[in-house]
Amino acid sequence: MSLLDADGSPLLIGGELRQGRGGTFATVNPATEETLGQAADADAADLDAAIGAARTAFDDTDWSRDHALRAHCIRQLRTALTEHADEIRDITVAEVGAPVMLTHGPQFQGPVDDLEFSANLAETYSWETDLGTASPMGIASARVLRREAIGVVGAITPWNFPHQINFAKLGPALAAGNTIVLKPAPDTPWVAAVVGAVIAEHTDIPPGVVNIVTSSDHSLGTQLTTDPRVDMISFTGSTATGRTVMTNAAPTLKKTFLELGGKSAFIIIDDADVVAAANYAAFSVCVHAGQGCALTTRLLVPRAHYDEAVNAAAKTMGSIRPGDPTNSGTICGPVISDRQRGRIEHYLNLARAEGGRIVTGGGRAPDRDRGYFIEPTLIADLGNDSTVAREEIFGPVLVVIPHDGDDDAIRLANDSPYGLSGAVWGTDQARIDHVTSGVRTGTLSVNGGIWYSADAPFGGYKQSGIGREMGIAGFEEYLESKLISTAR
Repeated sequence: MSLLDADGSPLLIGGELRQGRGGTFATVNPATEETLGQAADADAADLDAAIGAARTAFDDTDWSRDHALRAHCIRQLRTALTEHADEIRDITVAEVGAPVMLTHGPQFQGPVDDLEFSANLAETYSWETDLGTASPMGIASARVLRREAIGVVGAITPWNFPHQINFAKLGPALAAGNTIVLKPAPDTPWVAAVVGAVIAEHTDIPPGVVNIVTSSDHSLGTQLTTDPRVDMISFTGSTATGRTVMTNAAPTLKKTFLELGGKSAFIIIDDADVVAAANYAAFSVCVHAGQGCALTTRLLVPRAHYDEAVNAAAKTMGSIRPGDPTNSGTICGPVISDRQRGRIEHYLNLARAEGGRIVTGGGRAPDRDRGYFIEPTLIADLGNDSTVAREEIFGPVLVVIPHDGDDDAIRLANDSPYGLSGAVWGTDQARIDHVTSGVRTGTLSVNGGIWYSADAPFGGYKQSGIGREMGIAGFEEYLESKLISTAR
């Protein structure tokens, strides 16, 4: 039996699967431009009910204090999602345009498996720490530091890796004892609604602990961030929207976790295999059509090897054709929407206007009559001050920039408002250490090392965000600290 009804996937509010008061809105397959079906369109009253349900579940139940129940429910969710993996995988490929190969990793199965890390934390985390006895002002006092759930979490998530980002918030927040209102992106409502159906029908998660509200109305994000019943906002999206989230949360002094944009640098040291490194950089920016905030989209290469790197990257990118995401061999599928494709085309036109050279790609895939496909595109002969080198494009676009040694590469990498991720390729460990120490960014890959893992914190410096997601640090974002001092 299908988890979703194509005539209107439901909201989850207070443990009940229901339709939205605003009717329904269409969700579209970005590879075919065809309407997949309808999603529940929540209005302000629906969101108000979801926030109220989350507030009641936190205030009036033992959810935040019953660590064993939380671990049990998170494992139930992981099991149920795995049992329905084929259906959810099909929905993900169709709605997100994600290549099916990625659903066996970060587009579905990886984030589902990572829920076990959150379940384990609920059971094993040290919720109290004995600070011993001290005598401030001559009064002997025994101190205990207790960690407790923050309360109601408003989670706002984007469309590019929806399962990864939804579960990176749901897992730790639930393990910490919070209740949640999840507002997913309107481009991908089904991948969130199907999780709501699994929660309601296949887990013991109490009513109101998780609420999932899909909507075409972007103003609901403002409502969620300003409501005084919400204690924390966990947001992943653009830096511009992150600023608005902070502004909206400020009057009630909500805690805000922000995972924002990036324009990350891939640095090749001159002792590296330049061709191999350039090939790796070119390949990675094509995965999922470049729709990843942590992808390295600036390739910084030694000036003496500039032409060699450009030719190698162009050969790799030119060999990757945008294709049907249901095909197991597809690496680069469509971008999410016609709007996003138009945005990428705007940047490509800017690159040309600023004097950039389009080495390969540069437009819509010529062999695709339908779908929002963009060719993998390599841009050369522009400096780090160019628009396409400074702004996040969110497409399969790589800009190659020459550097004049390790310190210059560090300077160029840091000459950005962002600081989310990066990569370094070389052979001399001392030089690698010098570069990794100098680059101000939240994650770095060295010679192809993978930093993505449930137990590893992810987040950025500067305008790439505030706080960390995943790992112990990500879990503790959802906790408050309470000091209890007892006179002896």
